[in-house]
Amino acid sequence: MLTVFSITFPIFAMVVLGYGLVWKGVFKPADMRVFGAYVMNIALPALIFSAVASRPAREVFNLAYMSVYLAGALATMLVAFLWFSASTDPARRGVAVMGASCPNSGFVGYPLMLILLPDQAGLILAMNMLVENVVIVPLALVILELGKPAGQGHPMVKVWRVLTGVIRRPMVIGMLLGLAVSLTGISLPGPVDRLVGLLAASAAALALIVIGGSLAGIEIRGNRALAGQIMAGKLLVQPAFTFLAVLALGALGVGLTGDLRLAVIVSAAVPMFTIYAVFAQEVGHEGLASIAQLGATMAAFVTLNILLAVLG
Repeated sequence: MLTVFSITFPIFAMVVLGYGLVWKGVFKPADMRVFGAYVMNIALPALIFSAVASRPAREVFNLAYMSVYLAGALATMLVAFLWFSASTDPARRGVAVMGASCPNSGFVGYPLMLILLPDQAGLILAMNMLVENVVIVPLALVILELGKPAGQGHPMVKVWRVLTGVIRRPMVIGMLLGLAVSLTGISLPGPVDRLVGLLAASAAALALIVIGGSLAGIEIRGNRALAGQIMAGKLLVQPAFTFLAVLALGALGVGLTGDLRLAVIVSAAVPMFTIYAVFAQEVGHEGLASIAQLGATMAAFVTLNILLAVLG
């Protein structure tokens, strides 16, 4: 257990540091948005570009891994949609489904993988981000759109805007550029490679500071019982479905190696993504999202330690 704790301690210590820096006034909550924009738009795209460009194209994407990751997320979304359709209104349902199924691969998952599987962390991030940006997040946004009042524009126009917005995301652009370099088989010039490496190296620590600092500015208001259900969906249900997907594909002869098996389950078990409350604000339930996000981030220290101990 001490070995597991030594893996997760640096992650959550950095989150606590970020919280303390904002709480003590060293940084303001608004500063976290600036730092977060840097991580999302520069550091993580550079990291994904580097991870993809530095490998042969045939090694870039593991279809078995991505299938398991996607299956776990889709199963979680389906169950969450049915559960919350029966227990709450469409707007809260959209917020709940998004919170239960959209992991924070960039700000929590990648730093954790950097400690667990340093040689594969960048590639795992790239595969996670591909699945999330192309399928999971757009689908969650579509479900969120269904919860908005009918007078706020035609739903299909909004759905189209969501889908076309995928290609403009910096991380997707970084992935496509990296894949283009990988397919050509050329190597980046030394100075360019070092520049990209410097940008990529800045992602992990700053991402964790942003997570903690963002939590310091959260207002605790909203439906706590519903927030608890969202937390359970994210931290317990999604990794459970992902584990079942590993077993199902294994039974079909499409197995994952030990490292990738660990990575896909742990990736599904991290808290929800950083801008969760921003999306929830569109339907007036940012308070609910904030409580769920704060609770999930705190509870993940326990659930991730237990999960890592079980997976060994």
